[in-house]
Amino acid sequence: MTREGQRLLMLIDDEPAQRRLVAAIAARRGWRTVFADDAEMALATLGTPDGMALDAILLDHWAPDCDSAALIAELRANRPLLPILMLTANGSVSNAVGAMRAGATDFLVKPIAAERLLAALDSAIGEEAKGELRPLTEKMSQPLAFDEVVGSAPKFRAALAIAAKAARARVPVLVEGESGAGKEVIADAIHAASPRHAKPMVRVNCGAIPENLVESELFGHEKGAFTGAFERKIGRFQEADGGTLFLDEVGEMPVDAQVKLLRVLQSGEIQPIGARHTLHVDVRVIAATNKTLSEEIEAGRFREDLYYRLNVVQVTIPPLRERSGDVAPLARHLLRRIAEQPGLRPLGITDDALALLASYDWPGNVRQLHNALFRAAVLCEGEALTRADFPQIAELAIGIPAGGSGKERQTGHAGVTLFHPDGNLRALGDIEADVIRLAIGHYRGRMTEVARRLGIGRSTLYRKLGELGIDQHAA
Repeated sequence: MTREGQRLLMLIDDEPAQRRLVAAIAARRGWRTVFADDAEMALATLGTPDGMALDAILLDHWAPDCDSAALIAELRANRPLLPILMLTANGSVSNAVGAMRAGATDFLVKPIAAERLLAALDSAIGEEAKGELRPLTEKMSQPLAFDEVVGSAPKFRAALAIAAKAARARVPVLVEGESGAGKEVIADAIHAASPRHAKPMVRVNCGAIPENLVESELFGHEKGAFTGAFERKIGRFQEADGGTLFLDEVGEMPVDAQVKLLRVLQSGEIQPIGARHTLHVDVRVIAATNKTLSEEIEAGRFREDLYYRLNVVQVTIPPLRERSGDVAPLARHLLRRIAEQPGLRPLGITDDALALLASYDWPGNVRQLHNALFRAAVLCEGEALTRADFPQIAELAIGIPAGGSGKERQTGHAGVTLFHPDGNLRALGDIEADVIRLAIGHYRGRMTEVARRLGIGRSTLYRKLGELGIDQHAA
């Protein structure tokens, strides 16, 4: 059994390298990972102590001898409330749609990005009040030109203007912004508007590469250069020659690799591991980060000289909560793009639904808005999305008029009444009972998580349930 408060993940996959990567990433948030090679082993595990203590399941779509949708349906029948996430290959949207209709909570696109996996796991157990706003990775592969990027807020238009001007130059660009704010969209638009648009746009997620493989990934290696180098590998810089290299999550790059990257930016030359010669490359670098690099420099995790090399032009993308007027046009635009995906169809969206979406703070920004719409579109049976297609957002907004502020929601007025109709405060025990009921519902009956979030032990929680007459199953 796991210790109280410890989280347990089951990964259904028989690939050793991916097992190690997932376990290492999950461990950053205190997760312990158990493994199942196939569907039979996964179902058998559910009856073991580990299986009883599971907090989430992660299933690779390519697990051997496995009908993913059938397995998800069986897992869902066994554990109605257990979060089930699926890994799928890039571009396999139809597989993900089928998985979600079978009962999957979320899916992630391989290769696994550390930030996205951790966000998915956090969201799965209620780490943040996101409800159905799962961190699904972007499904839209078609890049947008600057005139297609939706947004009219002054700060956002100012950032686009800087990016458009920088696109015509060769200088490096640093794109800063919160996760999901649209940094990759801006990078795509810069490349599309640049003289290099006919050349490759190569993407590297620095947070998804094991530390010992970063140099090989970026610069390549010769056959026999190190143990396991069975053949020659072309690095990403060489792949991007003449075009653009997009370094996402650059703040996650190990310091040793930062030194080598700085040398390449200074000299324009790379040296593959094991090679005796150098190669000249003509590459325009766009870097993106959701971290404050000045703080990373102070902490010794990022080199100041590299920062100035990357930050010749800085583009800062404002979060969606600072441009709530863009939510409605963004929602309509994203629905049009979602409709182009296999297995989906054009859908409208009602004014009531748009008002609900505009009232939310969107801590995951545009990506979260897209994901909420994508999930609703997958499950919608009508011709237009309504407020009812966003039940968990609506739950957060109970008692708040359309357009109500995030501050109102954070006070708890949406779910817990503090005053009697006559204006007097309710009894503390009654308020406490409502808070516990709200927590049990919000965390889907996962009592360990409820206790942890309320800051009490499980024994204390169960004692309060008895004292306050709360039925945990009816809460």
